[in-house]
Formats: sequence, C-alpha cells, structure tokens
Amino acid sequence: MSSDFRGASAEAVATLTDELDGALSGAPSSAPSVAAGLFEVSQTLRHEGALRRFATDASVPTEAKTGLVGEVLGGKIDDAALALVRTAVGQRWTTTRDLADALEHLSVIAVVTSVGDDSERLADELFTFAQTVKDTPALRDALSDPARSVADKRTLIEGLLGGKALAATQTLAVQALHGTYRTVGVALAEYQKVATQVHGRGVATVRVARPLSEADTRRLAEALSRQYGRPVHLNTVVDPSILGGILVEIGDDVIDGTVSGRLDDARRQLAG
Repeated sequence: MSSDFRGASAEAVATLTDELDGALSGAPSSAPSVAAGLFEVSQTLRHEGALRRFATDASVPTEAKTGLVGEVLGGKIDDAALALVRTAVGQRWTTTRDLADALEHLSVIAVVTSVGDDSERLADELFTFAQTVKDTPALRDALSDPARSVADKRTLIEGLLGGKALAATQTLAVQALHGTYRTVGVALAEYQKVATQVHGRGVATVRVARPLSEADTRRLAEALSRQYGRPVHLNTVVDPSILGGILVEIGDDVIDGTVSGRLDDARRQLAG
C-alpha cells in the first residue's frame, strides 16, 4: 500500500482528509479513538471481500451503503470515525482496495495529529525503530514470523518501546504488524512520511561516514529546506562504507558528495 492515490481515489482522500481535519480541530483529544476506529474498519474491509466490493460498488445507492455501515459499525467505533466511513463509502474509488488503504492512511494522520508539537519526535522514533528492526536480524525475523500471533508481536514491541517512546510511536509500530505493507520496515517508512507530510515537511535520508554535529545537522536541514522550498526532516544513517562526505536522498533526487562516490566516478572514467 502507498498513500499515493490516483484518479477518483485521490479526490476521495482529499475530501476525507478535510473532513478528518475538521473533526479533530473541534475535538483534538478524540484523535486516538478516531484513529483506532478507522484502522479497525480498514482491516475489516481487507479481510471481508464481499463487504469491500459492496462498499465500493458505484452502482449501489449511497443510502444503501451508509445504511449498512450504520448497522454494522454503529456503537462499535468512535462517532467521528463512523461519520468518516459513511462519507468514504459514498465516494468513488479507482480500485476496490483503495477504500481500505485510504482509511488506514487517515488513521495514521489521526495518530500524528494526536501528538501535537511532538511530530518531530514521532518521525525520529519511527525512523529509529525501523533502523533497529533492519539492523537486528533476530527482531526482524520475530516480527515477520507468520507462526507468531499479532498479539505476541505486540507484546514484543511493547517491551521494546513501552516507557521509552511516544504512545503514538507504539501504536503505529503495532499497526505496522498487520501486513498491509510488504514488511514492517516499509510500513514504518510510509508512516514516517505521513508524519512529516501532515506538517508540510519533506524527508531526506542522509548517509554519512560518522555522525554529524548538531550544528552541521542544523545547517544541512536549513540548506535543504531552502532548496526544496519547505522544511525538511533529516533521517541520518551512519555508513562507514562511504568513507567520507555525504549522500542525500530526498524524493527521487540523489545528491552524492561522498568519497566513495567520487572514487566510483574516477573508476568509470578510467574504464571508459
């Protein structure tokens, strides 16, 4: 899944995002319960093919779809989440799976909104946990093992993050277990992207041979923000193989100022 929706689905997501913003601006404390409700419905739609097809069938009157939503979900999820699902089933969707994807995307936005001014911390914690999973084979295998229940994996995550990270970080880490994305790491990367986009930021992955100082980090972030016309959040990865210099990846752009990159260029020139 990706939050890059196309065609009618993109228009539907824009409508739903505006509605979510309005609901949460009036009751910000409800964000966690709204997020939980939206995620629960997204998972139900993924596992119930008949319900998913009915909810996205443009030939079915909207009244019939919203009526069914009320019967099935009324009293079981937050009222604001229920209102969003009613709106969602009345939209047109490019593919049937886009409805479930959109509701999960909205749930992530609600989780991000719940942290308020801690959005930078949330983005950092998601990235750090993703790197930990990537760099720890035993943990990566445990979280991807189909023989282990989600409840068991949830307990593992709670043991790792409980009391050390934001509740929102823990929520999204557990959410990443449900298999919407190819791996937990991919899910966490997508969630981090949403966390920065909600506040109008871009994400740059910065690879360096040794940790940057706080001053260098600040100067790089300011330079990239000027270049791209919006604030940029830095994900810094220490990679001794680049020898020295810096490699920046932001969107489809790659800025290679590393020693290893210059050596590779020299080798290609000599070979040519």
